[in-house]
Amino acid sequence: MDVRVALVSGANRGIGADIARHLYQQGWQLSLGMRTPSRPAWDDDGRCHLFAYDATEGQEPAWVQEAHARFGRIDALVPCAGLMIPKSVIDAEEDELEAMMAVNVMAPRRLAKAAWEPLKASGRGRILLPGSLSGKRVKSADSGTYALTKHATVALAHALRQAGWEHGIRATAINPGFVNTDMARSITHYPPDQMTDPTAIAEAVGLLINLPNTSSVAEFNVNCVLEPMY
Repeated sequence: MDVRVALVSGANRGIGADIARHLYQQGWQLSLGMRTPSRPAWDDDGRCHLFAYDATEGQEPAWVQEAHARFGRIDALVPCAGLMIPKSVIDAEEDELEAMMAVNVMAPRRLAKAAWEPLKASGRGRILLPGSLSGKRVKSADSGTYALTKHATVALAHALRQAGWEHGIRATAINPGFVNTDMARSITHYPPDQMTDPTAIAEAVGLLINLPNTSSVAEFNVNCVLEPMY
């Protein structure tokens, strides 16, 4: 079987780092987008391609071009770079909302657009968008502005699934609640050891990214607490 290639942003920390490591262990070739590129300790054979990537700078076409030149194909995108500013829709400033939209929505859309032709050529292109349960409901006032952007992220996953279906492209919104990362620990007093482990999210991505075209999962919701719907 040909070795498939995935682009993973936000790969230097949190969920992105765990997803990158898990896909590497599954045998994927990886191009890792990081603000400050640093080869992960687990990449002991230097297999990963590193790209200096800032989700606010419109670098997606350059990243795709460089990764495609290195590997000759692109089969999956996992844009994990994210931004959360915990403010209500009343307290947030316009530039803060724009910053979250830029990182959480516009950057993944640009990446998908830039990689669209290689994903089509793959015949089984995959886009795994880390959304959030905040993209399904608004749980608190201070999560309201973030939820606006994550609702858009979930909608983007559905829009990409619709646009790419006939070309074998499948898109999934990964929607966790609290995950034990720096971001979650900074906004809640919920015990870290009771949050979802980022390794579990990585394993879910590993499952979803390998499903055949006939087994599409539009949304994958996962929670560490009991809620009426999630």
